[in-house]
Amino acid sequence: MATSTAYGLSAAAIAIVLLGPASPAGAQTANVKHGGEVFATECAECHSVREGKDKKGPSLFGVVGAAAAQRAGFAYSEALRGSGAHWTREVLDAYVANPQKAMPGGKMKYDGLASAPDRADLLAYLASLGTK
Repeated sequence: MATSTAYGLSAAAIAIVLLGPASPAGAQTANVKHGGEVFATECAECHSVREGKDKKGPSLFGVVGAAAAQRAGFAYSEALRGSGAHWTREVLDAYVANPQKAMPGGKMKYDGLASAPDRADLLAYLASLGTK
């Protein structure tokens, strides 16, 4: 059984963060334009990037650096509300790679984005929209 951190992330998710591509070097070589394309194909059905415009999922405008479950009025899962997490690039990378593993009990219905380069580009795109 995996252990949990104070943020509700499993040990496996922490390993993904430590070994994953969302390192500062990966962020420097990321392609923001391609990240927008990844967002359009992988995320846009459920998420908006317009500030204050929620869909099935919350708006992702300013998500990089924000506290998890911080948008007033959005129905977040209990797991996410109680996680105490902040959406750093590393935490977002682990979450996008495998949401159910990174946040057990979360409501996001997405199997995850396996491609590390695509995740790095996606995170660069999200960061380009504004940070908290």
